[in-house]
Amino acid sequence: MKVVIDTNSLLSLVRYYLPFDKNSVLFDFFKDKIEQGEIIIIDKVLEECSYNSKGLVIQTLSYLTDKSFLKSVDLPLKTDSLIAPSPAKFLRQVDNQFVNTVVLKQRKLTLVEYENQKNHFMNDADMRLILLCMNLIKDNKDEEVFLVTEESEYSNDNKLFKKIPTICKELDIQVLTLPQLLEKFDSIDFEFK
Repeated sequence: MKVVIDTNSLLSLVRYYLPFDKNSVLFDFFKDKIEQGEIIIIDKVLEECSYNSKGLVIQTLSYLTDKSFLKSVDLPLKTDSLIAPSPAKFLRQVDNQFVNTVVLKQRKLTLVEYENQKNHFMNDADMRLILLCMNLIKDNKDEEVFLVTEESEYSNDNKLFKKIPTICKELDIQVLTLPQLLEKFDSIDFEFK
């Protein structure tokens, strides 16, 4: 199993779960899964973690700033050269299926403005996570790949492009929330006090 995790899920982990993890079971479990290559953290997510919520994620998950640890597990995974398995088809999907047409009509963007926002979207952490999942699925047909996000499928934030779960549904990428991920791991046994 390969798990690609977004910034908000890591933030939820450190805000809502780890304060109750008195024996560091969950803290160590995530570290072990990262070492084993089951949980993947990409460069864009680690970058977001450094400035979101005053760097709470990297302060709490101290191994994410430990250079020797990161080097030994080859993280963060560099995503700047990632492309979709079928680039032309994927770009058509971005323009036709992943764009929020209601917002596009409301904003009355010029072609240049739209292309600028699309370029920003394509280089954003969310899209990098999706592209990585697409490539992992293509390269590892026998292994399950999950994208972990706390985003809901429903768009209510007036963004030009749809949210991760909606895009993943179109691309047949399995999406889990953090609680669903924890439930999926049989090897973890912890109690909250």
